[in-house]
Amino acid sequence: MTTHFITAEIDLQENPAELQQEIEKELDKRGETLRWAIAEVKDDKVKVEAITLTADK
Repeated sequence: MTTHFITAEIDLQENPAELQQEIEKELDKRGETLRWAIAEVKDDKVKVEAITLTADK
């Protein structure tokens, strides 16, 4: 297993529950998420930093 530090930009959602779902959906594409945090909000974008885990090939 390998850990990765990643960043992602997500469109800001009107509903906080929808924002969380969008963040989790995007992070799921990159492996198993160990933790994530909103690092920055700018205009209509949210910058998310996360630690993910992927299987070694």
